[in-house]
Amino acid sequence: MRHPEWIKVKTTGMHAVKTALRRHGVSTVCEEARCPNQGECFSRGTATFMILGDRCTRNCSFCSVLSADPLPLDTGEPERVADATLALGLKFVVITSVTRDDLADGGAGQFAKTIQSIRDRNPETMIEVLTPDFRGKINALRTVLDAGPDVFNHNIETVPSLYSVVRPQVGTTRFRADYAISLGVLRSAKALYPDTKTKSGIMLGLGEKEPEVISVMRDLRAIDCDFLTIGQYLRPRKENIPVVEYIRPEIFEEYKNRGLKMGFKAVASSPLTRSSMNAEEMFEQK
Repeated sequence: MRHPEWIKVKTTGMHAVKTALRRHGVSTVCEEARCPNQGECFSRGTATFMILGDRCTRNCSFCSVLSADPLPLDTGEPERVADATLALGLKFVVITSVTRDDLADGGAGQFAKTIQSIRDRNPETMIEVLTPDFRGKINALRTVLDAGPDVFNHNIETVPSLYSVVRPQVGTTRFRADYAISLGVLRSAKALYPDTKTKSGIMLGLGEKEPEVISVMRDLRAIDCDFLTIGQYLRPRKENIPVVEYIRPEIFEEYKNRGLKMGFKAVASSPLTRSSMNAEEMFEQK
């Protein structure tokens, strides 16, 4: 399907940030997941760091990140991310990761070390983490939250009826994402640290129905989720699940208004909205 006229992607202004990222040997989800907003974010000197390597133990059908057996944990990674943060002069940092079901803590310790490394270099930098579900392990979640991120983000991604298609289990040794587990992660995060802002996101255009989207929004508000992002799914590779429908901008605006009326502190909803895009602006609306 050809992109509609309202989806226009900026591709300029990326060189300086990419040079800094390569110099410090760090990865971004912007590049690994082929985010359509790379140009806009990089031109503004921002990026979302992706830790725990570039190989994911899950195989979600919407994602372009490589699904394969991961490499050993890189113990120098937290320091390099902190160095890159300092070099880029970032006042707000987003840290995400691949899913590492092979690690006992799901990589929670690496998140905590990365947060601490950034804090050691610049205590004023605000930090948002966008984590996997850690298979619902409360101790792993506590490890991340004890490190003191300003925002805890975990994406619901889609409506429950589409989980088996959008987030399938591949092979007998692979763990499949579960809607209830993801919702539980966000519920537990708020229960453990009530003052930490929680955030989640959902993609549209995968075949979901409007009542299902509203139901997910209500589920998130019921567990006191603070921030919500809603964006259009865009197929990153031909191997990924195809787009079922391109949602018009006015529908995204309607969802935003509904979300604000439900009580979300901030809602970003547009075709090119992505979970970590303009994260600083959303946090400032708290």
